[in-house]
Amino acid sequence: MRIANSVVYGDFINNLNLNASTVQDTMHKLSSGKAVSKSSDDPLAAAKIMDYTKALAQNKTYGNTISDSQSWTQTQDSALSSVSTALTRIRSLIQSSANGTNSADEIQANKDEISASLSTMVDALNTSYGDRYVFAGQSTDTKPFSLTKDANGEITGLSYAGSNSNLTREISEGVNLDLATNGSQLMQPTTNGASATVSGNYTKATDLNDYIGKLMTNLNSIIKDPSDKTAQTNLSNGLLADLDNFTNSMVNARTNIGAIENRLQASASLNTSQNLALSQDKSNVQNVDVAQTYMQYQNQMTAYRSTLAMGTKIMQTTILDYL
Repeated sequence: MRIANSVVYGDFINNLNLNASTVQDTMHKLSSGKAVSKSSDDPLAAAKIMDYTKALAQNKTYGNTISDSQSWTQTQDSALSSVSTALTRIRSLIQSSANGTNSADEIQANKDEISASLSTMVDALNTSYGDRYVFAGQSTDTKPFSLTKDANGEITGLSYAGSNSNLTREISEGVNLDLATNGSQLMQPTTNGASATVSGNYTKATDLNDYIGKLMTNLNSIIKDPSDKTAQTNLSNGLLADLDNFTNSMVNARTNIGAIENRLQASASLNTSQNLALSQDKSNVQNVDVAQTYMQYQNQMTAYRSTLAMGTKIMQTTILDYL
């Protein structure tokens, strides 16, 4: 049976285009490094790649949240360290003021330094991370603490303007973590001793606002009368004991923040591991095996060159070949 030249030429052109397309596709994979560049390459693989891409983006968001929360807790710990330092200094000044040997001027000097230390403490409690206050509860744009003063500018107490709830962060899918941002808890002593008598006529302070008011009242009493035994006793017993409770409250808050930081560190390690696993799984689906694909390319080029070689022989055929 005689086969027309047009059939031979057509078959050659089809094979040539097929081999060229296959070579071009393999060259694209080698140059891009991707086995799947569009959904038509492999619909099932493309769907998996989209899922991995979404999971990686979500995991990155969680990672950023964890990193931000770690910086937040570190800022809180540093602030409470400054608060504890200020409270330690205030304790020393209270002891000095209660010994009964100081003059009114010396007590006034101690009171002035206590006032300065209280201002330092409040500045630390008003520490911000970026433009967000770290002890303002969920009202992070509200300055939480401020010293209250009378008409003469004398400190009378401490007020809190933040919210009474912690700031919640989602650190992984379905896992939420509360940051210790509720500053109202820092106003409370470690023991619930409201209206409990400590010594003489002194009753335990209910919170820092009450404590500062009692402290300033007794200091003013001694400044007016350095021999005021009641005020001296209040300073040396009740006010010192109360201050220790508030200092312990700050220590407990730092301990809680440390526990949160440890959990965030563990979450950060897990997030990194998940990111590596997801990246590897995506790479296994999307990226080419360079060695294997290059071998395929070599084989395809051999077939392509063979097709070209056969084409030159077909194209050289003339009617003289049939004579």
